[in-house]
Amino acid sequence: MNLLKRLLVGRPLKSEENDEQRLSRFAGLALLSSDALSSIAYGTEQIVVVLATLSAAAIWYSLPIAAGVILLLISLTLSYRQIIHAYPHGGGAYVVSSENLGKNAGLIAGGSLLVDYMLTVAVSVSAGAEAIISAFPALYPYRVLFSILIVLFIMILNLRGLKESATFLMVPVYSFIAVITILILFGLFRIVTGSAPFHATETVGTVVPGITLALLLKAFSSGSSSLTGVEAISNAVPFFKKPHAKNAAATLAMMATILGFFFVGITFLNYWLGIVPEREVTVLSQIGHTVFGKGVFYYLLQITTALILAVAANTGFSAFPVLAYNLSKDKFLPHQYMNRGDRLTYSNGIITLALGSILLLFIFNGSTERLIPLYSIGVFTPFALSQTGMVLHWRKRGAGWLRKSAANIVGALISFAILLILLAFRLNDIWPYFLIMPAVLFGFYKIHDHYMKVAEQLRLQGAGPVALHRYSANTVVVLVGNVTQVNIGALNYAESIGDYVIALHVKMDENVGKENEIEVEFQEKFPKIRFSTIHSSYREIETPIMRYLDLVTKKAKERDSTVTVLIPQFIPKKQWQRALHNQSSVKLRLRLSLREDIIVSTYNYHLRK
Repeated sequence: MNLLKRLLVGRPLKSEENDEQRLSRFAGLALLSSDALSSIAYGTEQIVVVLATLSAAAIWYSLPIAAGVILLLISLTLSYRQIIHAYPHGGGAYVVSSENLGKNAGLIAGGSLLVDYMLTVAVSVSAGAEAIISAFPALYPYRVLFSILIVLFIMILNLRGLKESATFLMVPVYSFIAVITILILFGLFRIVTGSAPFHATETVGTVVPGITLALLLKAFSSGSSSLTGVEAISNAVPFFKKPHAKNAAATLAMMATILGFFFVGITFLNYWLGIVPEREVTVLSQIGHTVFGKGVFYYLLQITTALILAVAANTGFSAFPVLAYNLSKDKFLPHQYMNRGDRLTYSNGIITLALGSILLLFIFNGSTERLIPLYSIGVFTPFALSQTGMVLHWRKRGAGWLRKSAANIVGALISFAILLILLAFRLNDIWPYFLIMPAVLFGFYKIHDHYMKVAEQLRLQGAGPVALHRYSANTVVVLVGNVTQVNIGALNYAESIGDYVIALHVKMDENVGKENEIEVEFQEKFPKIRFSTIHSSYREIETPIMRYLDLVTKKAKERDSTVTVLIPQFIPKKQWQRALHNQSSVKLRLRLSLREDIIVSTYNYHLRK
């Protein structure tokens, strides 16, 4: 097992190697921007799909809608740059909302992002599978299996560490950037030279019969899904090389510039070329086919799109563990999320994210279209809260706060508007969010309440030295099965710590003859040890032992004695051999751990062959 772990994850890293794992700007762009950059593979398509429900002629409205999305991108980018500098220790929307709007708002933001990162992974890998299927339609029945395999691959990649995963991701991310840049520039070149004539379904400005504000707002909310992932860099500021904030802010600016160029370029080409959505072929695939033809560049586009959509899930794998760490540090998630693994990653967060996203893929059958609305409300809720929080952050700092918070105000207004649009027009798609979030918040509060009660009960009261109670004796009950070498070491240890030692054996009624032999043999080998037997009529040992211990503890209290139960067990030489032996001691230890009047100890006898 350890060999397999080393093969998949790699050698353990020392704590002092943590600085070597930090990211440069170009590595950070690959690791943390893949989600945002990859969204252009479906962002324009989501706008066009909504508009095409009215008619193909309505597709020209994608141009002004794209302008609105770009305005929101600029606002969010400026705002998150401020967040990076104001909160350089990371945490993003959760920390900003908690400090400026209160803990409840922070938990809503944090819970939304936890769920959204799972959706990020599910959406990214399902879109990646769809990109592959666009080139090879025969693979359509296997899209969910493809998606799950991609999730598992990225999980292992992230368990190997930041630096290694970033190095791997630079190839697909920068290949995608190169191919999309070529696609847009070559498409524009063909338009300018006349080799790609105007085939738009309708000219700009035409009033399409039946168009409504509701439809346009619905298309805008769908297109805004292209901006998910913008906040990831602000969550992971500590991952960057020093100066952390400066490098993170620069990476965010690079990502926003590239994303804006791609989104405008793809949306314009889609309009000019008159592309209409098809069920099994993506809009980006149709644009690539029209611009490049069915040649090498078309297949390069499909391959690099599939790769970046697959690795776009990595943004979630990078941001989720850091967010979980911050929630865990504040005692709203289990403390295990603060533990670093062998490769200095927050392994528990990575594994939790993988399992959650695989579950979503099963529930929604790998459908990108069904996942997108949930994806949108999950990210625009923390967007709206973090922007509002930053407005209050600047207001607390006095003079000039209105100028400094201008971008935050615009971002907050648009984000709240999108939430209202989703509530008004996509409620049938987003209703699961209103079941999931209360459950998540309830979990946060229950976990926090537990940790507070634990701290209260463990905290030492009063000043000065603590008076310790010295018990008059210690009764040790040693559990005995067959008479073996294990008994010798266990009884030796029991004699060294106990004033009263009892060897306890559970006798099965169905095997009376053998049980009597065990009793005779034990008394012959250990004549000075008291041997007690109890009967089990139902072939289980836990309940009879617990009843016997009730009597022992009662007598022990009368003479101010502690009671220790010593469970002997042998440990096979090889790990796999443990599965071949009875694990009844595990269940027994669990039952005994519920008793506050019993000390439980284990004696291990190690086999050599």
